[in-house]
Amino acid sequence: MSAKKLSTSRARQILSAARATRVLVVGDVMLDQFIWGGVSRISPEAPVPVVDFSRESFMPGGAANVARNLVSLQTPTELFGAIGNDDAARKLLKLLGEQNIGCTGLVKNSARHTSVKTRIVAHQQQVVRIDRETRGALDPRTTAKLLTEFKTKLAGADAVIVGDYGKGVVTQPLLDEIKSLCRERGVWLSLDPKPVHHLNLSNFSLITPNRKEAFELADLPDETKSANPLADKNLMLVAERLLNELRPALLLITLGELGMLLCQRGQKPFHIPTVAQEVFDVSGAGDTVIASFTLAIAAGASPMEAAILSNHAAGIVVGKVGTATTNPEELLKSF
Repeated sequence: MSAKKLSTSRARQILSAARATRVLVVGDVMLDQFIWGGVSRISPEAPVPVVDFSRESFMPGGAANVARNLVSLQTPTELFGAIGNDDAARKLLKLLGEQNIGCTGLVKNSARHTSVKTRIVAHQQQVVRIDRETRGALDPRTTAKLLTEFKTKLAGADAVIVGDYGKGVVTQPLLDEIKSLCRERGVWLSLDPKPVHHLNLSNFSLITPNRKEAFELADLPDETKSANPLADKNLMLVAERLLNELRPALLLITLGELGMLLCQRGQKPFHIPTVAQEVFDVSGAGDTVIASFTLAIAAGASPMEAAILSNHAAGIVVGKVGTATTNPEELLKSF
């Protein structure tokens, strides 16, 4: 089935109701550093471009970018994760504070490096990325601290998003405890998964893998690709397997330029074609999708309405360079 429409007035209603909700974000937080410049020559030392530096900028990344997306859509947000005791952590906390993101759930651990992703961009093209981070599993003591803070903030929360970027914060004990706490209180729980972990990802309210992650989670090879996702037998098989094995209430598979596929057990999948006009940078688009979908659900939207809204939000951010966000005015204009 192809998607239904969402009216501008209904989208406005959803975004307005989202302001009265509260969302908690748990996961791997990062600092995104962008070094901007231009290239006019190749290095005489090696066949690589020489980037003439013009400026640098910093943005919250990973789960912190999910929180940033929520706040830019005017949804009150608290962030939980682990940071090091380093300059990157101080810079990240300052940025989060400026954006009114609650940071009391960011637990300091001197044994870890705060994740920093440095992207060197020349003429709007990413030339190279440098990652500085700790990837080991978070120790039980720091996990317990994080969960204590999370429990105190869960009362009065409308939804929780777990962002797993494979940096060690999202462990099985953390997931199990969050799942159990959310189930007890009837709180919506969304997950952006990282299949490399091999965690038990069953019984979430929403899982949002991209195509590659969906095939990895289903343990199936992605051999053929169709321009029509609904006619893509392999993709349909993957969706069915994930719904049956992981039993999420909703499965949203993001498909890049082909839009997204919304799947529920016992119903035909819905394909939502992309609304992106131009694609400059896909970094962070998955963060935008899970943030806008979850806030829409928390604001009373149906799964279909939430999918259409998040598809519009993703269409806007991929047209910007860097890990970008969108705001209510921009989002409503896209309808």
